[in-house]
Amino acid sequence: MKQATQQHDINVAATIDGYMKDSQGRLWPESKVKPIDKERDQLVHELIKNAIAVNTALAHFKKSAFGDIAAFVELSAEQYDAKLGGKKGNVTLFSFDGQYKVQFAVAENIQFDERLQAAKSLIDECIKEWSQGSSPEIQVLVQDAFKTDKEGNLNHGRILALRRLEIKDQRWKNAMTAIGESVQVIGSKQYIRFYERRAETDQYDPIPLDMAAI
Repeated sequence: MKQATQQHDINVAATIDGYMKDSQGRLWPESKVKPIDKERDQLVHELIKNAIAVNTALAHFKKSAFGDIAAFVELSAEQYDAKLGGKKGNVTLFSFDGQYKVQFAVAENIQFDERLQAAKSLIDECIKEWSQGSSPEIQVLVQDAFKTDKEGNLNHGRILALRRLEIKDQRWKNAMTAIGESVQVIGSKQYIRFYERRAETDQYDPIPLDMAAI
């Protein structure tokens, strides 16, 4: 009963200065908290407060930059009486002196539907038949195209790259058609990147906004 009374007293003290809450929600009189624990707590709170402020500023800057670029693209199109419809595509903007450039990119998130399985079946038929006479490089390329990563995801780029191979077998052509028609765009994400030209060169170095890259 005494323990319950003590806990009640601590809870009542929740609205009273001079107490600190621990990770389990218990309140401790500041006089009972070690100085090093107080210093650590203060440091973490200050860093998190600043990090949230930077995060908020970046979010505002990103939104503003996207809006400014979209408005400029519209303004530029108006010079030629052109009307733009739908989502804006990729665009690169340079400063007048070429010292800086800003890249705005739209990356599409794609997936393959069930027709990819039909394509894989046709490709397997071809590889099996060609196994004696086909180029080992082509066999490896096809095998690698359908490998999955640790999460079981396919590499979209490698699969789509198969369509660049000039192979006249009709089954292969049908497989490439199936791959193309199986692509489904399920969403897109916008990116913006900033660059500064390296002194006396034509190369541009990224201006990192990722803390890990600074």
